[in-house]
Amino acid sequence: MAIDSLVLGAGQEVGKSCVVVTINGKRIMFDCGMHMGHLDHQRYPDFSLIPKPEPDPNFDHALTCIIITHFHLDHVGALPYFTEVCGYRGPIYMTYPTKALAPIMLEDYRKVMVERRGEEEQFSSDHIAECMKKVIPVDLKQTVQVDKDLQIRAYYAGHVLGAAMFYAKVGDAAMVYTGDYNMTPDRHLGAAQIERLNLDLLISESTYGTTIRDSKYAREREFLRAVHKCVAGGGKVLIPTFALGRAQELCILLEDYWERMNLKVPIYFSAGLTLQANMYYKMLISWTSQKVKETYSTRNAFDFKNAHKFDRSMINAPGPCVLFATPGMISGGFSLEVFKHWAPSEMNLVTLPGYCVAGTIGHKLMSGKPTKIDLDKDTQIDVRCQIHHLSFSPHTDAKGIMDLIKFLSPKNVILVHGEKPKMATLKGKIQSELGIQCHDPANNETVSISSTHYVKALASDAFIRSCSNPNFKFSKSSQEDEHGSNSRNNNFTPRLRVSDERVAEGVLVMERNKKAKVVHQDELLLMLGEKKHQVQFAYCCPADIGHLGETKSSTTNDGQLCKSETCSRLLRQLSAKLSNEFSQGNIQDFEDHLQVESFHVSICLKNNCPYRLMDVQNKSQEAAFFCCSWGTADEKLAWKIISICQNFNVHQHKQGCL
Repeated sequence: MAIDSLVLGAGQEVGKSCVVVTINGKRIMFDCGMHMGHLDHQRYPDFSLIPKPEPDPNFDHALTCIIITHFHLDHVGALPYFTEVCGYRGPIYMTYPTKALAPIMLEDYRKVMVERRGEEEQFSSDHIAECMKKVIPVDLKQTVQVDKDLQIRAYYAGHVLGAAMFYAKVGDAAMVYTGDYNMTPDRHLGAAQIERLNLDLLISESTYGTTIRDSKYAREREFLRAVHKCVAGGGKVLIPTFALGRAQELCILLEDYWERMNLKVPIYFSAGLTLQANMYYKMLISWTSQKVKETYSTRNAFDFKNAHKFDRSMINAPGPCVLFATPGMISGGFSLEVFKHWAPSEMNLVTLPGYCVAGTIGHKLMSGKPTKIDLDKDTQIDVRCQIHHLSFSPHTDAKGIMDLIKFLSPKNVILVHGEKPKMATLKGKIQSELGIQCHDPANNETVSISSTHYVKALASDAFIRSCSNPNFKFSKSSQEDEHGSNSRNNNFTPRLRVSDERVAEGVLVMERNKKAKVVHQDELLLMLGEKKHQVQFAYCCPADIGHLGETKSSTTNDGQLCKSETCSRLLRQLSAKLSNEFSQGNIQDFEDHLQVESFHVSICLKNNCPYRLMDVQNKSQEAAFFCCSWGTADEKLAWKIISICQNFNVHQHKQGCL
């Protein structure tokens, strides 16, 4: 089986996250976002690429479900269009905070784009309401059975309130889609948390795939210093942010600094969206950081004493101030309106606290301070204000991405939501340092990987007994084992080593009833009606026995020993020599032969032994032949013993080994 991932958005770019994953026959859409840098057809994913069963023209049977990771528009912005205009009526899953906050974000975007900028309406307020009726909210770590085959589970992702990573499993195949996440805690949210899971695939964001952030406290000091310097000089500070997430993070930071420095400069939120968002933060306090939860009983971190609502009439009011204006990236709306008025003054400051998508005013400001920006063919903005960029992004950095991948150790990784060159660098690092296959597909490309498939099998009684019953092997420890290779101890007494080598491997067979079964290898022979065959090796090894001069009268005409007492005497001496020089096995004496594991050695009395590869070269000296045989598993052991046999009387005669 395969897992197919069709990347409809955020492929080698940041924006319109949307990945359609087919896993063991179930098709899941992860996120359904819009691109904040486009106003044409590129704004939405190309939904026509999703395979639809014939003759159904709608998407109801094309997808098993949709999963939304969080409320940012680049992850949820196209959802009302897809459900109410394209006609998808199936289940949609997201966390409770995401369900509460997504419609607020969508309605604010609709008002900005349609009512204020006069664009053609993509979806209406009614569309947003109807879309949200299809949503099934989930709790963290709640296992949801979408149907009899597909189960999903949400894990805390940090990033913004309610953001979640989602685990999906169909049969034995499993994967995780991270959405956006943060591996380090901030002032109002905790770090991402997930269990160790056995995954075939991890689809991870890679926004900051090559960035290692410096100290959070150093970034906070730099931000506060820049803001304070501007307002102390009578200037105005514009902080373009999305209404939820960074606005709360930075406002907590400024609120604390204002109190410590006893500053009276007003802090404003544009319109009512962020004030409304703060209400939800108070309601959903359990999703925030541990510090915020611990201090909640004495002080709610989202009760901002120095923050006030900002009205349009105040844009050109004299005096310093700090304004949080939506949307982030200065992609339109009120933040763009304020920027037009404040950008021409050198006293003012625009601070960009996070990532800005290509095509936005924020991205142009980050790319190098321009003196003029063409908004359209009729509008040019004179830019003389100070520009300050500091990463307060709630995305994880390169170290966080690598830490998560190393922790989960999936079989495959797909990178999305990142810039192409940075993704390529991160991909190479994942493959070289972690040894995990990694992909970085572009939009509208499909990546196919193999998925895990387990087979349940019965086990025979014989196989279970072979696994559970002891199979002791005995051997003696050598001096080298006990004291090191350079030690010599004449009083050394070898210890008896005992090992349990019970069978732990069987043979998987498919029985006539089509059920899998693991059997012992001996059972397989009976099932097949075959006899057991073993490969044996044999070698008749010559050895000089000139030191046994008193036995000359007991040899045959070709110098070979023949009397049984002499043969027995030779075997006893060989046994003693093996005991002194070889301690890796249990040497057993059976009178007529010696045995170590499968290795057998006896005195050969045949004149024409078929395993003898050489004759005695000097018949004036007496020789014996050791007939040896052994199994395949003991080949190294055998040649070590044969070497000892060949050098049985090494000081008088040496015979090479064929």
